Parts: sequence; C-alpha cells; structure tokens
Amino acid sequence: MAVNDPYFIPFNHSIAEHSQPESFTFPFYYQPHPICLQAAEQLQQDLLISNPWQHNFGLDSVNDRGMVIGKMFGVLVVKNPQGNIGFLAAFSGKLADKNILPPFVPPVFDMLTQDSFFSAENKQINQINLSISQQQANPLLATLTAKSHQQQQQSATELEQQRGLIVASRKQRKIEREQADSALALSNISADEYKRLSIELSRQSVQQKHQLNGLKQQWQILIDATQSQLGSLQQQIKQLKYQRKQLSNGLQKKLFAQYQFLNTLGEARDLNDIFNDAPNHLPPAGAGECAAPKLLQYAFSHQLTPIAMAEFWWGSSPKSEIKQHQNYYPACHGKCRPILTHMLTGMQVDDDPLLINPGKDLPIDIIYQDETMAIINKPAELLSVPGKNITDSVFSRMQQQYPNATGPLIVHRLDMSTSGLMVIALTKEANKALQQQFIQRVVTKRYIALIEGAPDQDEGDISLPLRVDLDDRPKQLVCYEYGKHAETFWQVYQRQGKRTLLHLYPKTGRTHQLRIHCAHHDGLHMPIVGDDLYGVVANRLHLHAQYLGLNHPVSGEAMVFEVKADFE
Repeated sequence: MAVNDPYFIPFNHSIAEHSQPESFTFPFYYQPHPICLQAAEQLQQDLLISNPWQHNFGLDSVNDRGMVIGKMFGVLVVKNPQGNIGFLAAFSGKLADKNILPPFVPPVFDMLTQDSFFSAENKQINQINLSISQQQANPLLATLTAKSHQQQQQSATELEQQRGLIVASRKQRKIEREQADSALALSNISADEYKRLSIELSRQSVQQKHQLNGLKQQWQILIDATQSQLGSLQQQIKQLKYQRKQLSNGLQKKLFAQYQFLNTLGEARDLNDIFNDAPNHLPPAGAGECAAPKLLQYAFSHQLTPIAMAEFWWGSSPKSEIKQHQNYYPACHGKCRPILTHMLTGMQVDDDPLLINPGKDLPIDIIYQDETMAIINKPAELLSVPGKNITDSVFSRMQQQYPNATGPLIVHRLDMSTSGLMVIALTKEANKALQQQFIQRVVTKRYIALIEGAPDQDEGDISLPLRVDLDDRPKQLVCYEYGKHAETFWQVYQRQGKRTLLHLYPKTGRTHQLRIHCAHHDGLHMPIVGDDLYGVVANRLHLHAQYLGLNHPVSGEAMVFEVKADFE
C-alpha cells in the first residue's frame, strides 16, 4: 500500500484522546465509536457540506436540480502497513450518477468501466427490447387483434341468432305436428298427406341443423385464418421475450460472479455463492453496492487493517423509509448481512446486542388479576412472546406465574421496546371474549410518547399505510401500493421546550405504527425519543401503553386501568 494512496484519508486533528476499540464494530446494531464520529464529522465538513458534485441531497435550494436523493455514507477507520491510522469513505449506490468519485473508495465491481462484457451484452438485451417494442407497435398486430375480437363477437351473435331460429322453428313444427295428428284422427287429411307433412317437417329440421353447422364452419375458417396471422406475430414477440429472459439471467449470473468479496483470511466469495442459500437463490437488487462492503473490500485488498466502522445518512429522507439527516444507521439485513457475515469471518467482532436479553432482570408488575384474566405492566425491552434467539418473554413468565391457566395467555402484544399495560387471558373463554373486543375495537388504548420536537397543532390524525421492509426486517415502510391501512389520533399532553409529551390513540394495530407515524416526514416528522430504528438511541424508547379500557370477559363490567410511564 503506497503512502500516497488517494483513498486513505489522514485525520485533520489528533485522535490520541480516543482509545482504539478492542474488537471491530458489529455492523447491524452499534453505537458509533468516537474515532468514527471524528472521521464522519471530518468527511462532512471537508466534502459533504461543500457538495462539489452538486448532487441534490434535498438540503437546500442552491443545488435543487433533478431528483432529490439522500445518500448513505460510510467511514472505515483503518491502519495502513506503515502504522498510520486514517479512514476510508464510501457511498452507497451512485453519487451524482457516478460510480467512482475519489476520495471515496471505488465499487467492488464497476459494470460500466471495468469490463466490456456488461455493456456489450446489455446492448444486445436493449436491442431485443427495441425489437419487442417495435413488434408490439406493429399496426398489423393491433388490426388483427381487433379483427379477431370482432369476429369472435360477430360469430357468437350470428350463431346465437341461428340457434334462436331453430328453437322457434322447432316450436312451430311441434304445433304443426299436433295439428296434423288431430286432422288425421278426424279424417280431415289422408295418411299420404300426413306422411308428406311429417317428411317435410323433418327435412326442415335437418336443413336448419346443416345451416347452423355450416355457419359454424364458415366463422371458424375466418377466425382460424385471423388467429393464424395473429399467432405468428405473437409467437415472434414470445420468442424475443424468451431470448431476452435467457440473456438477462445469464448476464445477471455473470455480473454477480464479478462481485468478489474478501475477508481477513483471504477467502473470496461472489454474490452467486453468498446468496445461494437465499429463498430464490438470487441476491436482492443493489447487493454489494452499499458503503460497508465497499469499505471492507478496499481495506482487505490493500492490506489495510479495519479498526471501526459507521454509516450515516446525508440528505432528505426517502419517501417510504425514515432516515434522519446525519443520523447513524446499521447495515441492512437483506442486502448486507450475508455479504458482511462472510467478510467479517476471522475478525474479532463486537457481540451481537440482539442476542443479549436486556429484559432479563426486569420484573413484571401485576396490576390486577382474578380467575379469568390479569392486567400487567410490561417493562421496556422485554419481549411479549419468545423471539428467535431469546425465549424470556411475557408469555414464558406468565406460564410460570399461572401454571394452571387454560387460555393461551397472550391476547395482544406490545413491541419489545414499548412498556405498559397488557391484558392476559387465563381461560380459553376469556381469551375468546377479549379477542372479540380487540377485533371489534371495543378496547380503548392510549399511549404516551415523548417526541423530539414541538408540533404546531395540539392534535391531529395520521393515516399512513405500512408494510414490512423486505430488505431490512423488522423495519416498516410507508407504502401506498401494498401497505395496510394504519391510522393514529394524537394529542399534545405537555410541551417541554424542544420535546413534547403526546397522547397517542391507535385506531389500527400495525407493527411499529406509532413509531413510524411520529417519525415519518408525512406524519409528525418527530421521532420518539430513544427510537433505535427510526430515530436516535437513548436510555429507552419513550413509548408507554398508559391506559387500557375494556369489558370484563365474564361479567361484562366496564374496567379501566392506567399506569404512568417512568418518563412522565
């Protein structure tokens, strides 16, 4: 590694006051190390504030050109072979429509410049796309499609008319036969005349059936001729689409193979291999383009020793996600976790905090209990039900507290980080009755939250549909296309300078609903204090289920419970 490497950024100020971490950052849940904070602040001051690329981060009107695109940046503090400590910087995806912008480290693979195969094969795919568009725009295709539709309709109409005529004629012939039978019985006609009439009526029946079959054949010949022409054009388009699919799949695999990721042991794996155990065996879009893999790949391939890492958001929040300007965020799970798990192999990494049970020694207060139900005050950071890695929960503790309970115990849930009132069903009958009250929205729930900011109004409604972030579970997204309806009514309870205590009344019960509705820019745009997913970490999430009103599951008596939060 040359001393003058353009990607190795020296610190402007001494870092002597910061002790180096004993192990590397666990990238999926962390508090930025002070040395990373200094690196990030230097990057922001020296480069991001001046914005020499004039990328529209959505922070001011001077650079308000084109689409507003906030961006995730990362810093990796490293030691070079000469023993100097500096840092590397990277951005996720592209910046100002470019992949390479020193002093940011280059992408792991630059499909536009590092190899000609992508441009050449992509050009071929684009040519097929053009051919498909031209074929679909062929006037003859539209003409034949309309003609086929018209023929189908007209043939159906004429055949139906012919069938109607046959039915009417059949009724008429039946009348004539009945009249002939009566006439023959009264000797008003001779047997020969009766026979000739019967033959004529049968001939008419056969003739009309032949006419119907003939009409069917005529229309089928016309329809088949049109369908043959139309099918020929459609087959050409189908073949082009199949060819495009084959080329696209081949190019995709070839492209994924170029994304080679190292670890400290010198082992290299590509995206095809890394995501082989994924549900569809395919990496998600953008995998390998995030800041963290770029940073580690450059360090490993240039004999740099990683010390600590942090990523932060710069710019306006995306429409669906919640990203606060200059806030620090962990690496995503969907795109980055498989890659970084490989890249961190062989390194001493901080423990995963999510494997530690923060609610282990926190007691559950029993507010009320009888033979059919109990009301508890759940502490923050205790799971409602057992998780993937932690079994300790309200459910497991209630099993121990009420070993003779016949009900499923848990009627509704609170997020792990949320404290407050929960109702516990001790019998099957109570559970069914209580569940019906929740379904029919008979239960009254009120939460109290401390938010970062001061709303202009004293109350309001928020309606933002929510769905899970498939690339970064358990986070939720605002999504008007696939999201489920979520609505919250809020009221100011107490203003505390730059912070505000709110009463929150959820009209629906979506995952992270209150947290998203407070933090999202189309909601209050003021995250709840201590929200580690949508805001800034604090001693706890300042959200508490304060009030619960319901009817007793057996007696039907109206009951109200209220417990203050420890942050009121």
